[in-house]
Amino acid sequence: MKKKIKLVVIIASVLAVLCIALVVARKIIALKNQNATTYTVRKERYKNEINIAGTVSAANEQTLQALGNGTVVGVYVKKGDTLKKGDLIMQLDDTTEQYNLEKLDYDIATTRITGSQREYELMQKQRVSLLQKISDRKVVATFDGVIADLDVAVGDSLEAKDKVGTLVDISYLTAEVEIAETDVAKLRVNQTVEFTFPAHDDTVIGYVTGWPAIGTVTSRGATVVNATLRIDNYPESILPNFSFTGKIKIADDQELLIVERYAIAREGGNAFVELAKTGERIAVQAKQYSGDYMQITEGLSGGEVLKAQSTPRQSGPRGGGGQGRVPRTGGGMLPGGR
Repeated sequence: MKKKIKLVVIIASVLAVLCIALVVARKIIALKNQNATTYTVRKERYKNEINIAGTVSAANEQTLQALGNGTVVGVYVKKGDTLKKGDLIMQLDDTTEQYNLEKLDYDIATTRITGSQREYELMQKQRVSLLQKISDRKVVATFDGVIADLDVAVGDSLEAKDKVGTLVDISYLTAEVEIAETDVAKLRVNQTVEFTFPAHDDTVIGYVTGWPAIGTVTSRGATVVNATLRIDNYPESILPNFSFTGKIKIADDQELLIVERYAIAREGGNAFVELAKTGERIAVQAKQYSGDYMQITEGLSGGEVLKAQSTPRQSGPRGGGGQGRVPRTGGGMLPGGR
């Protein structure tokens, strides 16, 4: 019985020693791995911008349509013609209206002599109404522009508001894009906008012209503001309704120094790093950048290879001479509100 107890004690002691040795070995291996791990300080270009997409429109557009029923008696332009504001485009038959106006003018002349003042005043108002009806028999250009489309001929019978063509002002182009509610505070009038068109190789420059004082909830449930953009100078290959992607430049791009947070240690509230090659300790200023990365604001210039000060709890980005990938950030303010 004593021999059995002694054997159990020996076995337990051996197991305890083995467990302690295993724990120590693991710590030694982890320490060696940590000492072997390095992180490289990288230069990251921060693009302070808002990504956008949409289609461009003409500066102004007039739908050519009849304001009443009638027969077309004159078409004075063709597709591609350049017009000035007020130019006559199309005329509907106004025989009835002209007859009614002449008859009314005769009655007015008679009433001025034999009628009452009140009757005369009513006839004058009736005359204004008739003049408007005559005007409505004409379709005229409401701004300087180009006939983009026209499908009407003399003798056509039109009904009220039949659309027969389009007049466009293409002296500049406009666009309306959705801006997320989190980015609206960053907008400024005249901010530069970089447009990229599938139909054109080079970047086209425009600017922000404004946005409403109220947001819109989309069908996706997101709250946005529809900002308006403008392009004054654009290539001939770009036409209204062409699609684009682009960027609203909030501020100039900035070059930041980024490194994994495991390369930074703190002592007495002060941050420092150690050079992997010499072990030199360097005081730094750092702040959170994104995920497991920190932005170095003072103390380093980029390219330094640093010793690991701690080990990631989970398998994360490791240095190894700069093999870890730094995440790119899109638009928005810099970390820290800058």
